[in-house]
Amino acid sequence: MKYIDEYRDAGLVKTLAEKVRRVVTRPWTIMEVCGGQTHAIIKFGIDQILPKEITLVHGPGCPVCVTSVEAIDQAVFIAAQPNVIFCSFGDMLRVPGTKKDLLTVKAEGGDVRSVYSPMDAVAIAQKNPERHVVFFAVGFETTAPANASAIHYAQVHQVTNMSFLVSHVLVPPVIEAVVSSKNNHIQGFLAAGHVCTVMGYHQYERLARDYHIPIVVTGFEPLDILQGVLACVTQLEKGETRVENEYARVVRAEGNLLAQEIMKKVFQLSDQKWRGLGVIPDSGLKLADSYNAYDAQVVFDVSHIQAEENPECQAGQILQGLKKSVECPAFGTRCTPEHPLGAPMVSSEGACAAYYKYRKRH
Repeated sequence: MKYIDEYRDAGLVKTLAEKVRRVVTRPWTIMEVCGGQTHAIIKFGIDQILPKEITLVHGPGCPVCVTSVEAIDQAVFIAAQPNVIFCSFGDMLRVPGTKKDLLTVKAEGGDVRSVYSPMDAVAIAQKNPERHVVFFAVGFETTAPANASAIHYAQVHQVTNMSFLVSHVLVPPVIEAVVSSKNNHIQGFLAAGHVCTVMGYHQYERLARDYHIPIVVTGFEPLDILQGVLACVTQLEKGETRVENEYARVVRAEGNLLAQEIMKKVFQLSDQKWRGLGVIPDSGLKLADSYNAYDAQVVFDVSHIQAEENPECQAGQILQGLKKSVECPAFGTRCTPEHPLGAPMVSSEGACAAYYKYRKRH
């Protein structure tokens, strides 16, 4: 398969792992930010072929995992309202809220639909003018442009029977939250290539400089990840701390300017509550004032919904790289994909789901 198998070549994987082995002289802890990278690392055993000095830990880059319990409870409340069609990406349907998830609302008679695109939700609203359609707009900078485009389209074409429950989060602020924590032990980062495809990587330069950490933009195949690890370790061994792009076949320094433009038009910065991490200032996006009519939080007045996280779920420590999934006492027993305590066990990018799928028997 062109451009996939090439990045999974076993011989080249061994060559890169050997290069890392020749470079490293001391222990280093590196965090891969993205849950997609975590799944690749666990699936292909990348962490197991690296020298023992290198520890890879998993970060807060799974959009499903970091969506707050409060946002899930708001979605559950709205989806249960009469005359509502609630649309969402499929991976959000089983994320547990305080008492139930969206799939349970569907089983109880709510009209909850899985869609592949926010424009699918717009089309549903146009076909059902007598009903109100809500789209659950979640994710990092990767999904924000498409959601912004759908919101703008709805306004321009006067699709007035729909709104958007927005819970977008941003990568740089959460990286800063991790490295500025008193418990931080991360010495380098593998940045998510798809986020940088949209936003570029200039926004990481201040973090690298101020916190003295190398940040390497990395892809999602085994060779991408190993190349990122090699670049990061090389910097650490030399005492260098800069942003480096090892995903040049996709990422440009400036990112996608058109995508950034529509994001700036539709959204504005906001403080955001993250599952397991609490509120991080200016780490999220909310609708700009000119799009308030499409804000589901306003339309349905969900301001009364407050939520507490399950105290047994250790998602916060896992998302900060303080623990690995298998170190959670509930992993694989009281917390499974069928009966999850938290989002990291549900999401296709969740660290707990990766360990359960690929490492449970070990």
